[in-house]
Amino acid sequence: MAKTSMVNREIKRAKLAKQHGAKREALKKIVSSQTASYEEKMDAATKLQKLPRDSSASRQTTRCALTGRPRAVYSKFGLGRNKLREATMRGDVPGLRKASW
Repeated sequence: MAKTSMVNREIKRAKLAKQHGAKREALKKIVSSQTASYEEKMDAATKLQKLPRDSSASRQTTRCALTGRPRAVYSKFGLGRNKLREATMRGDVPGLRKASW
């Protein structure tokens, strides 16, 4: 199991990203715009820098829904490799079975 504080930190990051997502996208659009003046671009860039770091979507990591493990998480299932294997062996995941060739 992952530390509860790490899982809570990830939840906080997701909340911040959702809260500031639209504003962040609008500012990024101005910065990369061809028609915006230099002053507008600089103003948008400074506003973008003043947003919280954790509001960036790239700072989020996927975590296992059961254990909170941050690595080896299959995004299709939302489970880590160990828990996905256990669920597959129990037959809880439809369409998946142990490979044999």
